[in-house]
Amino acid sequence: MTDFPLHDEATAPEDSKPLLAGSMKQFGMIPGLHATMAEAPGLLASYQFVHEQFANSSFDKDELTVVWQTANVEHACHYCVPAHTGIAKSMKVDDAITDALRNETPLPNAHLEALRNFTLNVVRNRGNVDDDAVQTFLDAGFTKRQILEVVLGVSQKVMSNYTNHLAQTPVDAPFQKFAWQKTA
Repeated sequence: MTDFPLHDEATAPEDSKPLLAGSMKQFGMIPGLHATMAEAPGLLASYQFVHEQFANSSFDKDELTVVWQTANVEHACHYCVPAHTGIAKSMKVDDAITDALRNETPLPNAHLEALRNFTLNVVRNRGNVDDDAVQTFLDAGFTKRQILEVVLGVSQKVMSNYTNHLAQTPVDAPFQKFAWQKTA
């Protein structure tokens, strides 16, 4: 196993130091994911940018959570599922949504279920989604813009989920109570 350092503002490569300072300012701590990504400043900068773009997309807080957690669960990310459980709580997302996503059980409404199904289609088929699945998504009330915004959200999660798999990033203390493991 390759041992990845968890950088702080003192140990990070020079180009990552201001990025970690921004993380500290925004979160009051340097999340382990950011500390790990700091080894590659371009990755951390890109991740932070893509996160901001997706958070400011046309999706509401419930829909953002569905895209994030659907990818996290599908990728079996030991770090991001607990982190996004805590983030969803801070965003005041209904626990029923979070629990359904974590447990891969039906979501509370058809609209969110359509978003989860489309996101799974994008992830599992690497963007090769058939016309029927696209039409089903559109028929559920989503837009062509949101098709592409799912790609944006999945892109963010690929960066974080893959980093966490490779680095075995430890779950941050505030999120350890939301520990998660994919069911068989």
